[in-house]
Amino acid sequence: MKFSVLTIVSHAPHPVTGELRSAADRLADVVELGTEAERLGFDAFAVGERHAGAFLSSSPTVLLGALAARTSRIRLLTGVTVVAILDPVRVAEDYATLDQLSRGRVELVIGKGAEAGHFSLFGLDESLQWEYQAEKYELLRRLWREEHVDWDGRFRPPLKGVTTVPRPYAGPPPVWHGSATSLNSPELAARHGDPLFTANAIQPREAYARLIRHYREKFEEYGHDPADAHVAAGSGGLYIADTTERAIAEYGPLYEARVRQNFKPHLAGRAGYNTPFRTIRDAVEDGPQLIGSPQQVIDKILGYREAYGHDLQSVSVDGFGLGLAAQREQLQRFAEEVAPVVRREAPTTLWAAP
Repeated sequence: MKFSVLTIVSHAPHPVTGELRSAADRLADVVELGTEAERLGFDAFAVGERHAGAFLSSSPTVLLGALAARTSRIRLLTGVTVVAILDPVRVAEDYATLDQLSRGRVELVIGKGAEAGHFSLFGLDESLQWEYQAEKYELLRRLWREEHVDWDGRFRPPLKGVTTVPRPYAGPPPVWHGSATSLNSPELAARHGDPLFTANAIQPREAYARLIRHYREKFEEYGHDPADAHVAAGSGGLYIADTTERAIAEYGPLYEARVRQNFKPHLAGRAGYNTPFRTIRDAVEDGPQLIGSPQQVIDKILGYREAYGHDLQSVSVDGFGLGLAAQREQLQRFAEEVAPVVRREAPTTLWAAP
């Protein structure tokens, strides 16, 4: 299995103390965390994209550009690129530039996003979100694969003979499809033979397993080799301690305070927005969070591997109030005590050397 670190650069007051770090310090922490992830041997570092709510990730290309300058090996992912609200021409230009700067280390994870407010912010009709996503992704694919593109669609002015520059570093960067609640993203991924990135964040395990099964079935129906149907899985917060009870005692107040802070009453009952795992014990026993002893975390990842057959596991350490030193410690414990066991028990061909 491969491993990625994800940040969506949350910028809410500390769930217990109420302290709010400056935006400059918070963004600097992200760059430091990315360089630490490379040092520790993680395979990828991902920056989300949010345009609503308490986040500082509205410009992931800028943050990933800073990381491209500070790193040399680690893959640079998005998580997700909200292609449904963006101009595909701009996406093609920005990420091809980043791909050149990083010498071919860029991979996109695209999706319609997890914040309901961004469609109105960009003057778009949320009811058309899946139509936006499908059409804009089709154009992005063509812009990265063809020159002198002619295009006439529903959601942007026509193009005539357009070649975006720069071109990608060594062919089109891989594009994953973020999947959380709908069959639309698994369907789009399967149609194009692209990999799938399941959110595995808020709903029970079976909800995500259903989407992955659909993806694998359609992937083969569309004529692609099933061996190429790569899947990634997200997770909630990561917290490793010597024992699970110690992890619960240390992390529980942070986790439960952040759950209360993040609750969105106007989205209650809408899948994918409010976690049902409201206590720390719920999270440890049934949630996607990787909390507990090293063996507890290993067992949970391998349990998800059994359900999902995934190749890439994403972890997050900066969303629940841990300081940068504690975030570094958690990544180090994961890299030293968890990752080697899971890599051995769950081999994958993803990102294998040619």
